Amino acid sequence: MDSRNDLKKKQQTSPLKRWIFIGVLVLLIGIYGYGVYNSQTRIQEVSLPEVVSAIEAGDVAKLSVQGDTLMVTKTDGTSLQARKESNISTVEALQILGAPAETLKTLPIIVQDPGASVSNVLGVIITFLPLIFIGYIVFRVARQIQGGGGIMGLPTRMGRSSARVVSGTNAKDEDAVATPQVTFDDVAGAEQAKLELQEVVEFLKEPEKFLRLGARIPRGVLMAGPPGTGKTLMAKAIAGEAGVPFFSISGSEFVEMFVGVGASRVRDLFKRAREQAPAVIFVDEIDAVGRQRGVGLGGGNDEREQTLNQILVEMDGFSTDTNLIIIAATNRPDVLDPALLRPGRFDRKVILDRPDVTARQAILRVHTRGKPLSPEVKLSDLARLTPGFVGADLENLVNEAAIFAARRNQHLITQNEFQDAMERIVAGPERKGKIISDHEREVVAYHEAGHAVVMHNLPTSDPVHKVSITSRGMALGYTMPLPEGDKYLRTKGAFEDEIIGLLGGRAAEEIIFNEVTTGASNDLERATKLARAMVTRYGFSHKLGLRTYGEEQGNPYLGSMGESRNYSDEMALSIDKEIQEILNQAYQRAKQIITEQRGKLETLAVTLLDVETVERPQFEAMMA
Repeated sequence: MDSRNDLKKKQQTSPLKRWIFIGVLVLLIGIYGYGVYNSQTRIQEVSLPEVVSAIEAGDVAKLSVQGDTLMVTKTDGTSLQARKESNISTVEALQILGAPAETLKTLPIIVQDPGASVSNVLGVIITFLPLIFIGYIVFRVARQIQGGGGIMGLPTRMGRSSARVVSGTNAKDEDAVATPQVTFDDVAGAEQAKLELQEVVEFLKEPEKFLRLGARIPRGVLMAGPPGTGKTLMAKAIAGEAGVPFFSISGSEFVEMFVGVGASRVRDLFKRAREQAPAVIFVDEIDAVGRQRGVGLGGGNDEREQTLNQILVEMDGFSTDTNLIIIAATNRPDVLDPALLRPGRFDRKVILDRPDVTARQAILRVHTRGKPLSPEVKLSDLARLTPGFVGADLENLVNEAAIFAARRNQHLITQNEFQDAMERIVAGPERKGKIISDHEREVVAYHEAGHAVVMHNLPTSDPVHKVSITSRGMALGYTMPLPEGDKYLRTKGAFEDEIIGLLGGRAAEEIIFNEVTTGASNDLERATKLARAMVTRYGFSHKLGLRTYGEEQGNPYLGSMGESRNYSDEMALSIDKEIQEILNQAYQRAKQIITEQRGKLETLAVTLLDVETVERPQFEAMMA
């Protein structure tokens, strides 16, 4: 408590010191400027004959002698300066140059001591002031780097951690930010993760219950999962449930330009947390500092490795009576150093995966809490219409729907707002100002109708939810298939049907207009990726056998970053031929469906040209 009071007093007196320093600095700069101005503008350097001429003309009011320097003050107030020889007096020098003796007798001549000259003092100040100022800055910077102080009295956190502290009900930090507590009730759709973390909460609340039986609670919890699944929110909920302080910091905040600063911040963070134990330390994006040493991206960074080493030492240095839990979050668990994952450090791994339909409904219930929803809005239907959405996506969906309702001056959020919000997120914003020719509009209508008709006639394809020729994002139109439920396993037939559906638009263009356009570029790209995955990743090719080709280098949550080739050139040629055969067969199947269903295709295309958008009930009525 005394150290905290001393810190408060120091923070209170620091503004006064700063103003004193600024005042002294302004004074010194003023003296320096005055000296320069006085030396450059007020005093004019002249020769002795010019001084004699001024004396003869009666323009000299006073003459000051300081060593070999003559300071001439004229009757108009201006000053002149001249120098004489050292082995002759001032009067003799002026008489030799022709100055009248009678005038010299009446002219006030003042002889000054050279050591007491103000100009000399000013000269010394002007000479040494820049050097003193630069030395002072270097001294303060050195102190700031060593002790985490400030430059010129301005506070910094060079050596201290910048962790943000959120108070729990038992928080001891008087300067902590008072914010509403997050509990497990605010984290929906992660019931399995809650069960695994419940014992961590109990340990923070009642550590004696575990220590009495000799049990050791996991010191570190690593939460991994795709972006937006609620890792940070879950960490806050642990601290909120236990009612303990929550120290939050990002992994990138440890690494600075100066070597050793990151390790210093780690020591300071754990020191502050121990003073307020029990507490939770949360390190977000720990892969920024915890990457595997010596290999991978960013290897060889001495500052990053020193910081990682300090984290390892601090985590392994917990005493048995220290109630500290460190939680880290990352979506790149594959690049972490193995030393972080061994028992005694992050020895518990919690996966937060994409929510299923039940979890999405629970998440929507949390995010729509307090929002005026229309009675027609059913969260169960919204959950089914949003497969693959994570918690952040669902929160954004609700927010976009509320924005649409406010823009339309409505008092309730209806189903239309949620539909428009989902389309904006999935396909991009609507581009109402996009003007295309009648022919291009007709091509787009038949292209999208081709996708819809082909997908409808495939056994394993997802139902078509909406077809539109309204421009969104970079697309001139779109066909939106939505699955009836979550799928965790996919068959070979499902891959083939998806490729056929992607090529339906190109097939419709060729059959109807006897020519093709660039509108299918994205469809071809997606179809090629699916065909390559069938051949090289899933063993769906009878010709190439049951093996994988190439090793993906990337993250299971973020996608592939490249491929390490582990097959010969001859096998690469066979892979290309197999991919091309899959695409050719799919395209022929798409053309066959378009030919057989040409009447329904034209009916749908004409309807799209008339109303621009066809919803699922109307579409299924046309296909019946």
